Amino acid sequence: MEKDTILSMKHICMSFPGVRALDDVEFTLKKGEIHALMGENGAGKSTLIKVLTGVYTMDSGEVRLAGYDKPIVIHSPGEAQKFGISTVYQEVNLCPNISVAENICIGHQPRNAFGAIKWKEMNDRAHEILTGIGLDNIDVTRALGDYSVAVQQMVAIARAVDFQCKVLILDEPTSSLDDEEVYKLFVVMNKLREAGTGIIFVTHFLEQVYEICDAITVLRNGELVGRYSVDELPRVQLVAKMLGHEFDDLASIRNPDAQADAASSDRPQVIKAVGLSHSGTIKPFDIEIRKGEVIGLTGLLGSGRSEMARTLYGADHADAGDLFFNGKKLRAQAPIDSMRAGMAFLPEDRKEESIIADLSIRENLIIALQAKTGIFKLLPMSVQNELADKYIKALSIKAPSPETLIKQLSGGNQQKVIIGRWLITHPEFLILDEPTRGIDVGTKTEIQKLVLKLAGEGMTIMFISSEIDEMLRTVNRLCVLRDGAKVGELNNNGLDQQAVMAAIAGGGNK
Repeated sequence: MEKDTILSMKHICMSFPGVRALDDVEFTLKKGEIHALMGENGAGKSTLIKVLTGVYTMDSGEVRLAGYDKPIVIHSPGEAQKFGISTVYQEVNLCPNISVAENICIGHQPRNAFGAIKWKEMNDRAHEILTGIGLDNIDVTRALGDYSVAVQQMVAIARAVDFQCKVLILDEPTSSLDDEEVYKLFVVMNKLREAGTGIIFVTHFLEQVYEICDAITVLRNGELVGRYSVDELPRVQLVAKMLGHEFDDLASIRNPDAQADAASSDRPQVIKAVGLSHSGTIKPFDIEIRKGEVIGLTGLLGSGRSEMARTLYGADHADAGDLFFNGKKLRAQAPIDSMRAGMAFLPEDRKEESIIADLSIRENLIIALQAKTGIFKLLPMSVQNELADKYIKALSIKAPSPETLIKQLSGGNQQKVIIGRWLITHPEFLILDEPTRGIDVGTKTEIQKLVLKLAGEGMTIMFISSEIDEMLRTVNRLCVLRDGAKVGELNNNGLDQQAVMAAIAGGGNK
């Protein structure tokens, strides 16, 4: 290896039944380099990381690490850590029932001569590590589960940092972080870069790549497209290389005339909420949504966006106010009542609340329709297969077979399956909470186009996204939330990001 290279992966091949996940892929990481690993979902990024960390055994190829004369073989994540390779995955993989300090130090707790844990020393060390990444107000003796997902993500990063790793892999670490927390993470990454640590950074936020990274490696369909310096690869070219074709500007999918027409008062009212609330999560709010309209919810992390959606759907039972659906009062005691009325809800947490990992694509697709139909009216297998084939094709779900387990799919394809699950029920009102979080640019575009297509066909949609530019491309109207309350509404004609941010900060127009 070259003198400044810390990691070299060459001729990496990996196959699963019916899928060539990696085909002669190469990856090189230099000391003190932050290197973005980019590609669509299914491009091979996660597979390459799992090969490097010993989760998967590659079919062929070699991995070399600075300090070793021969190629290394890694059989497990624990072994990878011994080599100095630490990983923080997109989904927080810690133990919520034990303390923050235990999570950071688990596996290498300080012990006395009798093998007992030195609790004070462990707590002090955990506090020191967290202070170093700007979280000095965290009580390390409290259970990790007492804290938000954002804090849990930062604790996972602190745990990786504590191993004094040579190579740090960050797989979508910013998905659950707000701007301030992202800034703190970047401060830590810069410190590690200065210390000579090589960082592999996987993200779907292009602006973050160009803000923090030195180099970019692009994968597509399990193959290497190329390795580039950030300075030599403009954003448009990066997206083109990821997709394999010239990329149409996302802004072109927006049709201002159609969006303005969708918000017209001439259209039938589908949803009307009056003083609807759920104690402790969302304060009383009023909202009206019309047929064919795409309404967006915007606000900072914790503003009440998801809580409003959950209350409308009945996932959180409203304890005050009234909800009208197509002009009739809806008294939903449970989500199944809302579903049967004609509503559908894709929640924010895909892993915990949507996918059923050990079921097939077909089973995940038809399960909502089966629930709506009733357990005593089982859908014939011929109908299930027909529906699965139809929606796999319609949503361009990449999979070897409808019988493939959903857990074997990339995040973007999992998301498509869950969207398909609800489209099969033919809802009149569809709630999409962060439907494009953690998926590639190409799939984001497909989902945004699908939303506008469905709205054009008359479906009413509530769309929640942390990306304001995505909201501006997609919705007719924005509801602004802050501190668990709806504080205003904005029409999405002539708006830009600055105007929306000002509304979020100032409360919008009531």
